Amino acid sequence: MDQRGRRTRRPSDREADRRLGAIADIIEPLARSLGAHCEIVLHDYRIPDRSVIAVAGKVTERRVGSAMSEIGLSILAQGSAAQHRLNYLTKAPNGRVINSSTIVLRDANRRVFGALCINIDVTELRHAARILDTLIGEDIQPKLTTFADDIRDVIDASLRDELDGRSAVTLSRNDRLEIIRALDARGVFNVKRAVGRVAAALGVSRATAYACLQTIREEAVGGARAAGRAAAAAPPPRIGPDDGRRRSLVNG
Repeated sequence: MDQRGRRTRRPSDREADRRLGAIADIIEPLARSLGAHCEIVLHDYRIPDRSVIAVAGKVTERRVGSAMSEIGLSILAQGSAAQHRLNYLTKAPNGRVINSSTIVLRDANRRVFGALCINIDVTELRHAARILDTLIGEDIQPKLTTFADDIRDVIDASLRDELDGRSAVTLSRNDRLEIIRALDARGVFNVKRAVGRVAAALGVSRATAYACLQTIREEAVGGARAAGRAAAAAPPPRIGPDDGRRRSLVNG
């Protein structure tokens, strides 16, 4: 806070704002150059429930203020390890098949702050490809992806995927733990109020859902520490006389 009580922005946030502004200026002509079947969406991942800050094209009917998809949530969950995802197939709720690429945006500290997404409707191309299937190889089935204005729709889609038709009343404690673990890996709990929505879908209280999530994360931290200790305690590889002779021959 400054002396007037206003929230001060970090230099990295100001840098992210500048980069997003520069990219937003070019997505409209870029989308037009790629044709009517192309859409370009610019995301600010710092506000996941309304991450779309600029859009050009009408492939997924996104608009400014729309939420990120499951793919965006999974990138957030990966943190600094997140990578670009290029030329993957998705299916919109209206049945259109889309070739998508998600380009991760980072600041100078390598922190992920957003993404530039390019969506190309390839539905008609795939119809033609079925006729010419000998030229395109194996048929890759696209996975349904939720492109929504409301982040709650994205959470619900992830829940449906993990529940896989099961009713909450039939779930055991281990079932709920595995579902919460899978949702955490998908980045769902990066969204505010997601725990309450997940708890309601699983038929448990918010406190129980929080406890399950804490248990899962503590187990993950403990497992990582144990693996690190095991690696540190492992003896160095032994080099026998044959290894030494073989190495000298290679180096020679």
